[in-house]
Amino acid sequence: MRETTVVVAADYFHSYSVVGLLAVVGVLFVAVAFGAGRLLRPVVPTPEKLLTYECGVDPVGEGWAHTQVRYYVYAFLYVIFAVDSIFLFPWATVFAAPGYGAATLVEMFIFLGFLAVGLLYAYKKGVLAWT
Repeated sequence: MRETTVVVAADYFHSYSVVGLLAVVGVLFVAVAFGAGRLLRPVVPTPEKLLTYECGVDPVGEGWAHTQVRYYVYAFLYVIFAVDSIFLFPWATVFAAPGYGAATLVEMFIFLGFLAVGLLYAYKKGVLAWT
């Protein structure tokens, strides 16, 4: 009994050691790439190179600009519905499998109901009105 426990534990930790080794190799690869880039690049700072570059226009005035919140709200709503579409594709494949039809359909309508309530809330708050 003791031998099987030791063997199972050894196999268990062996699989994690492979993952750990792969992580170390990945970190070393990135470190070597950044180090080589730092050693090989030319370093010649000039005042022109140290200026902030903004689409070919010289920076004038302050760097602070007011941004309206509605743009972030639209982006947030887009992310919500993009995630919704990500969940719809696996649902469609499970729905097609035999024996999962009714339960999967009910679960998806509950999920879509939550999204519809969120969209209705945003509409009632006037977030979706472009002014």
